[in-house]
Amino acid sequence: MGMLSNKPQEEPLHSGEVFHLWSYLHHTKTVLVTMQVLINHTGDNDLKVLLEDLQENIFTQEEQQVEAILKETGIRLPPAPPDRPNVEVQDIPAGARFNDSEIAALAQKELMTGKISCSYIMGIAIREDIRTMYGEFHSQKEEYEVKLLQLSKEKGWLVSPPINLK
Repeated sequence: MGMLSNKPQEEPLHSGEVFHLWSYLHHTKTVLVTMQVLINHTGDNDLKVLLEDLQENIFTQEEQQVEAILKETGIRLPPAPPDRPNVEVQDIPAGARFNDSEIAALAQKELMTGKISCSYIMGIAIREDIRTMYGEFHSQKEEYEVKLLQLSKEKGWLVSPPINLK
């Protein structure tokens, strides 16, 4: 424990932290491309604005922060899939296009699984800066998940389970 100090950035990462930082970055790079595809398929302007905001203010920033830590510690970065070109939604055939309600559900799923990953990484990390960073990621994802829930309710896309009244 002598190598652990009061300066978390100077403490070495343990193997679990390295694995989960690397895996999280790999997943984030994939989600960024997925968001490009979903934005291309989105017909609803409010949803498109929310997805673009989510892509820029959550996933891109997370990618940059985690990448910086891995670079700083000399860990090889995961590969990134190629960016997708911008496409007009009307150029995508109707049978091949995602519906806006499906896009909202897919984005919600990414936020939910991201929060679960953040919680797990916070639990296994011993470096305080890593725990704090993932706590912030978790909070930001929750804020966007609430925005998406409100939009889904407003647009009538939310499919709720049956109500149990007794």
